[in-house]
Amino acid sequence: MHTGRVCDCACLCVAHRAVCVCRCDPGWEGERCERCVPTPGCRHGSCQQPWQCSCEPGWGGRFCDKDLSVCSEQQPCQHGATCVMEDSGDYACLCPEGFHGRNCQLKVGPCHQRRSPCKNGGLCEDANGFAAELTCRCLAGFTGPRCETNMDDCLMRPCANGATCLDGVNRFSCLCPAGFSGRFCTVNLDDCASQPCRNGGRCLDRAEGFHCVCRPGYSGATCETTLRATLAWEGRPPMTTGVMTQGSSGGNSSRYGDRLLKVTVSERSAAILSQVELIVLLALAGMTLGVVVLTATLVLQGHCRDCVPPGSCWMPPPPPASLRSDRLRKEPEHSEPRSESKPLE
Repeated sequence: MHTGRVCDCACLCVAHRAVCVCRCDPGWEGERCERCVPTPGCRHGSCQQPWQCSCEPGWGGRFCDKDLSVCSEQQPCQHGATCVMEDSGDYACLCPEGFHGRNCQLKVGPCHQRRSPCKNGGLCEDANGFAAELTCRCLAGFTGPRCETNMDDCLMRPCANGATCLDGVNRFSCLCPAGFSGRFCTVNLDDCASQPCRNGGRCLDRAEGFHCVCRPGYSGATCETTLRATLAWEGRPPMTTGVMTQGSSGGNSSRYGDRLLKVTVSERSAAILSQVELIVLLALAGMTLGVVVLTATLVLQGHCRDCVPPGSCWMPPPPPASLRSDRLRKEPEHSEPRSESKPLE
C-alpha cells in the first residue's frame, strides 16, 4: 500500500493466486494508483500532483494549448507588423500606421475613418479599407446607394382573388375580400358551413358567398319565403298563337287556344316568383288545359253515338257524281242479260 495514493487495497485468493483490487483517492488512477490525473482540458502538459498541467517546451497557456513558436515560425502579423508573445501564451501584432486588425490585415479605409453612412442596418464595405469609395450592403426590403429607400413589397402582387396589398418594412399584408382567408388570400372559406339555407334548401358554395337551391314552394336568398299559387280561367276570343303577358297587378296570364290562362301568385313575404318557377306553372297549366279539352272531346263523341235511335238504318253518304257515272258505264258489261218482259195476254 502506497501512502497518500491508495485508500484501500483488498487482496483475494482466486485459483490459488492472490488478486489485489485497489480503490484510489480522487486525483489518482492506475492499478496501483500510481498515476496522477491532470487538469481536464490539458493538451500538451503533464502533472506531478493531481489537477496540474505543466506545459511541454514550446507550449504555454493554462491548458498548454498555445504555440509559443507562432511568431517565429508562422509569422501571422501582416504589413510589417511586430509579433509579440503575451504571458497568457497568445500572440499580439503591433500594427503600423494605417492598418488594424488581429493580424494587421485591415487598412484604415472610408468605413473606418468616419461613421458608417449606411442606413436601415446596411453594412459598410470598402474592401478591407483598400477601396477608394465605400458601398452599402442593404438588408432585405431596402435599396438605394445608402439603403435609404424602402422597397415596395407589393410590386410583385402577391395577394390573390382581388385582395388589397399593404406594404410594410420588408413585409406585406393582404386584406382579403369576403369568402377568402390566408396570408395570400388563397383559401376559399366554406360559406355553407353555417347551413344558411332554410326549409330544406340545398346550399352551393361560391367564390364570394353561397347560393341556395330551394325546394318547390319556397324562394328567397335563403329559401325563407313560402309561395302560394292560384289558377283562374277567363273566356277570351280565340287566338292562333300563345302570348305570355304580365299585368300591372302582379298576375301573369297566357293565352292558349280560345281561353286565357291567368296565374295569380301571392307571397307571404312579398317575394317575386323567379322566371323558372313561372315557366313551370305555365307549363302545368297548359298540360291541364290539354287534358280537359281531350276529355271533353271524348265525352261529346260518346254522347253523339248514344243519340242514334235503335233499329234505324244508317246509310252512308252518296258517292260523288263522277264515281256514279263510271259505275253506270261498267254495269252493262258485267250484268247478266235481262229477259224481255212479255205482255200479258
